[in-house]
Amino acid sequence: MYKVFNNMYQDSVSLMQISAQICKLAGITQASVVMGTETNLAQLQDAGFPDPIKASPNDLIIAVMGETEACEQALEIAHQRLNSKPEESGSASMRTIAVTSLQMAQEQNASVNLALISVPGDYAAAEALKALELNMNVMLFSDNVSLQQEKQIKLLAQDKNLLVMGPDCGTAIINGLPLGFANVVKSGCIGVVGASGTGLQEVTCRIDQLGAGVSQAIGTGGHDLHEEIGGISMLFGLNALAQDENTHVIVLISKPPARHVAEKILRQAQTCGKPVVVNFLGAEPAELISFGIHSAETLADSADIAVALSQGKNSASTHLALTQSHLELLQQHAQHLSTTRKYIRGVFAGGTFCYESQLLCQKHGIFAYSNTPTHGNEKLNDIWRSNAHTLIDMGDDDFTRGRPHPMIDPTLRNQRIQAELDDPNCAVVLFDLVLGYGATMDPAQELLQLLNQRDPQNSPLLVAHVCGTEADPQTRSLQINALHQSGVLIAECNAQAALWASQIALIQAEKNGVTQ
Repeated sequence: MYKVFNNMYQDSVSLMQISAQICKLAGITQASVVMGTETNLAQLQDAGFPDPIKASPNDLIIAVMGETEACEQALEIAHQRLNSKPEESGSASMRTIAVTSLQMAQEQNASVNLALISVPGDYAAAEALKALELNMNVMLFSDNVSLQQEKQIKLLAQDKNLLVMGPDCGTAIINGLPLGFANVVKSGCIGVVGASGTGLQEVTCRIDQLGAGVSQAIGTGGHDLHEEIGGISMLFGLNALAQDENTHVIVLISKPPARHVAEKILRQAQTCGKPVVVNFLGAEPAELISFGIHSAETLADSADIAVALSQGKNSASTHLALTQSHLELLQQHAQHLSTTRKYIRGVFAGGTFCYESQLLCQKHGIFAYSNTPTHGNEKLNDIWRSNAHTLIDMGDDDFTRGRPHPMIDPTLRNQRIQAELDDPNCAVVLFDLVLGYGATMDPAQELLQLLNQRDPQNSPLLVAHVCGTEADPQTRSLQINALHQSGVLIAECNAQAALWASQIALIQAEKNGVTQ
């Protein structure tokens, strides 16, 4: 069942949140609220919705599957959400005219200098170019923008000395304002530039947890360090932070860039005049140190080193060390596991968390299958079924076609965790909980409904880390306490969680007389 609303545009985050709300209704098996672009129409068809749905890119589609009465209720609730307006105060004469273009926004307020663009990918590049021509910096939340278009956008920005964050930039904190999927962190003297949204979240949250603060957190989009783009946004962000008097330490985060791009960034970092911490996930630390910068092996280490430097302390960090007390804790919890339970099953909402965990497991001789495998791991043939050690990125496009991202609606992620709990070969379920703006308001509570049904004496161990802060809408300590009460082992960071999961797998291998 579906309904099409002609010429009704809504941004993608709002639509994902509405989708998540109606997905939870009793009797609904699937729901999607999207714009009628060719890509979205194809994804609806792939997801099993009726074909053909006739809609133009400017039309909004509400598509639901399930019991008839529930579908009708879902359509009505979604329609109400789409048409709801914030309460207005004052007389009608005081109300402002609705802004329908970037130019109108600038005409109403000449000081506006940043445009956040969240439109279907087919139109995103054009809107970004319009914003740049109006001398606005750009945060391009939209994805499905080609490398050629991204290069065109960023070259124009370079000519105009403007910043472009994105495409597919999901997180930023600019002048203390969280944008996209960002967290509420303290203001401080550490600036971060990252090509990963969840990587930015992990580092900025860890900085906050250590009592320090963030000056700016600049996202670049995942393709910025591609050879064709050349790291234009990261170089701009690095230079901007180097000139910012409120920034004393700079952190750079990315998956391994193209080699010549990495060298260009490191050379600029070397001469920027401020301490720079670099975490190119999977890169050899010696290669980074040779440029005179501080190398971090994990996301959490990036934050720890940056905080230490900002306080004039030694920059060493030890997140990859397994303490005796941690080892004893893990051995104690693993005692009840039968020898048939051998494997790690990682179920992640954050793609970078999945990537980092694969790298860390490999360091302990544990090679895994994944839908997004790192070098040395194998591609999972069937993404819906685990195979031996398996680490899954549930936020990948294969899982989000026609569905909200698991940070917004964790239903599919929770179902995958349930499947792993039911697998007699699973020794440990490794997962993340990502808090902040845009994320579901109580992720732990929704997960506990299934965790509390398991038999603790006949189920895998659960290891998690919660990426967030006390000031987030979900309150990090509340989420941690709720998971603790259900027997989940909570690590300080993603790296530590991966280390713990690896150790549990090694304990089980030792029981079976197997050497990794």
